[in-house]
Amino acid sequence: MVIITDIKLIEKLAEERADENWRFRTYLKGYGIDELDAIVHRHYEDVVSKIDCQACGNCCRVMHPILKQPDIERLASHLSVSENDLEGQSLVKDEDGNTTFNAQPCPFLAGKSCSVYDGRPDDCRSYPHLHKKEIIRRLMGVVFNCSVCPIVFNVYEQLKIELWFEQGYFSDD
Repeated sequence: MVIITDIKLIEKLAEERADENWRFRTYLKGYGIDELDAIVHRHYEDVVSKIDCQACGNCCRVMHPILKQPDIERLASHLSVSENDLEGQSLVKDEDGNTTFNAQPCPFLAGKSCSVYDGRPDDCRSYPHLHKKEIIRRLMGVVFNCSVCPIVFNVYEQLKIELWFEQGYFSDD
């Protein structure tokens, strides 16, 4: 399996394959929840073992993680600041009332690395969320993240090969 990690190439390929990716998403909706989870988790474990997530940092440049109260407490403690200071300096409520970082890229991104890695929010810890159950309910996010995350891009491409191309279901129609 060829693993692509160049984010500019991934963005370009994801854009070129956008229609194909959306059609494949529709195709995946025909799978059972547990069956699809097992297949995705297998590919995820393979791909994540070959990619150093901390060497990329692209998610930190483009995503807006949602912070819950325990995240705020952990991050404030990690930074040795009060929760109020953290909220005043680095956090904001989005249009849905969720707490997120007030800047993009993330104010804690240092080069390609997270400067608060041990104190980072749960949303960041679990990204790109491919290890979670019921992936079928989050396929829109998976398609979106194909252009953001090398892990997601490569897992999705492997899924297309195994479930679509090799089984002869793909069609340009």
